[in-house]
Amino acid sequence: MSVKILWADDEIDLLRPHVLFLEGKGYEVETVNSGLDAVDAVGKQEFDIIFLDENMPGLSGLETLTRVKGISPRTPVIMITKSEEESIMEEAIGSKISDYLIKPVNPNQILLALKKHLDGSRLVSEKTTSSYQQQFGRLSMRLGDRLSTEDWKQLYDELVRWELDLSGNPDQGMTEILRSQWAEANDLFSRFVEKNYVDWVHNKGGDVPLQSHQIFKTKIAPLIDEKQGPLFLVLIDNLRLDQWRVIEPIVSELFKVEEQGQFYSILPTATQYARNAIFSGMMPGEIEKRFPGKWRSEEDEGSKNAYEEEFMQEQLKNLGKRGKSSYHKITNFAAGKKLAENVGNLMENPFNAIVYNFVDMLSHARTEMEMIRELAEDEAAYRSITLSWFQHSPLLDILKTIAEKGGRVVITTDHGTVRVTQPSKVIGDRNTNTNLRYKHGRNLTYEAKDVLAIKDPAQGFLPRANVSSSFIFAKKDLYFVYPNNYNHFVNFYKNTFQHGGISLEEMLVPIVYLKPR
Repeated sequence: MSVKILWADDEIDLLRPHVLFLEGKGYEVETVNSGLDAVDAVGKQEFDIIFLDENMPGLSGLETLTRVKGISPRTPVIMITKSEEESIMEEAIGSKISDYLIKPVNPNQILLALKKHLDGSRLVSEKTTSSYQQQFGRLSMRLGDRLSTEDWKQLYDELVRWELDLSGNPDQGMTEILRSQWAEANDLFSRFVEKNYVDWVHNKGGDVPLQSHQIFKTKIAPLIDEKQGPLFLVLIDNLRLDQWRVIEPIVSELFKVEEQGQFYSILPTATQYARNAIFSGMMPGEIEKRFPGKWRSEEDEGSKNAYEEEFMQEQLKNLGKRGKSSYHKITNFAAGKKLAENVGNLMENPFNAIVYNFVDMLSHARTEMEMIRELAEDEAAYRSITLSWFQHSPLLDILKTIAEKGGRVVITTDHGTVRVTQPSKVIGDRNTNTNLRYKHGRNLTYEAKDVLAIKDPAQGFLPRANVSSSFIFAKKDLYFVYPNNYNHFVNFYKNTFQHGGISLEEMLVPIVYLKPR
């Protein structure tokens, strides 16, 4: 099907060579020599793109643009002008032109504009596909190497970038190849963690990554300095690296990204364990001993993170940070709105912590509510919902105020999530916890190849409920299902986003340092 172009210019006869050039390239070009004729033509038929002269007698180019957009708002319009006056360009851009060209134009300029606005997405898609095909072999070779903890972070970052670049690509074959490569990476990463995790938490060996319980002391506390202005820790619960990447452009309009990286979440990659570790600077087993009665067991009712502020204040004190600080946990829209209205009052504090729970709630709703399951059926949709929430959330208003008042920000999370696709049978007693990615209990029966088992919780600095209790963590994209009513639960939980186990998405989490622009 040929592309239809409308070209409006009061000197259209002088542009006949350009029109013939485009027709020779297979484009269908209709020409008019006034704004009124352009509006009339748009009212009668659809065009794929419009070239519009800015300086026409009668109905001007800008007036024509307004009327044309009123009739066909989605048709791209390229303004052609002799003038480079800033006010004219600002008005044209404000009226949603797609591009502008300065007279005199040559045929190749016109052709490039057409390619850019009509074939741009196709060309980008083809280029991305070609680039990934070229890099596929290199990535496969890297997966065959003996990767360090830092290598895994870099590889995961690269996989996320390809995931985002190929998202929405019409070539589903490439997407499937990437998912297959991703599955291979998660399998190898799970083996890597299984082999090294106990050594990491005991700080043994020469390749120990930065982990949850070390992140506050290492990356946050050194930034608390009254002379540099207030520092805000914004912990968005359950935020994956790809979700950070989609909100990053919005945040970058407010702040300069000074530094960004990743750290390793401890196991289980669950809020009770990983977030308490961040705020206390301790592993869960150490919290249980240091704060008797304040580590909540799996069976306890109520919040398992009720003492984060107390843990944080104790850690600040131990690190010699005695300035005024605040802690805020946001679990609903009203609480977020209230903090957005009052965040300016926190600018006198050297340090403020904000825990934002939306993504965690989305993850749980994705499992429990059919409507959310349909809206967030895969990673791309999950990212899209996260982006839409962020754009309209009080959190964005909070960040805007902090930026306007010169505050600095660290954005991070406690753990990520993984879309689970493969069931793994497990048997436990009635006191075994309900999480689909890790189990804690007595006399657990499971498929050994599917899990990292820590039979002595002390080895993993984990709390011990009783003498015979142990932990198991699901690898890659597996999820635990009991034999009772097996098929029902397999189908119910398949393709939901879960956390608690071992995967790149759950364990390698972003941390970003922002300065105001």
